[in-house]
Amino acid sequence: MPLQRRLPKRGFRNPHRQTYAEVTLRTLEAKFSAGSVVEPASLLDRGIVKKKNVPIKILATGVVTKPLTVRAHAFSAKAKELIEAAGGSVEVI
Repeated sequence: MPLQRRLPKRGFRNPHRQTYAEVTLRTLEAKFSAGSVVEPASLLDRGIVKKKNVPIKILATGVVTKPLTVRAHAFSAKAKELIEAAGGSVEVI
């Protein structure tokens, strides 16, 4: 069979890519009270994240007005800035 028929039609998919469960600041604002500690276990308990062993990334969609301690695997730069501006803290796990 010719080479052009054996190769896939489009692109390449990296088998080692990292996929994250994305959580927005709007969700954290709605589901957690001031002074709460936001961890993967608490996100799983409240039904925000569906799978247990998926790393979590916090995205800056919305705003946070409460001081929260957020522990996650990754943060967008803007999300980190907004959490700290509200008096909260950020911890990368």
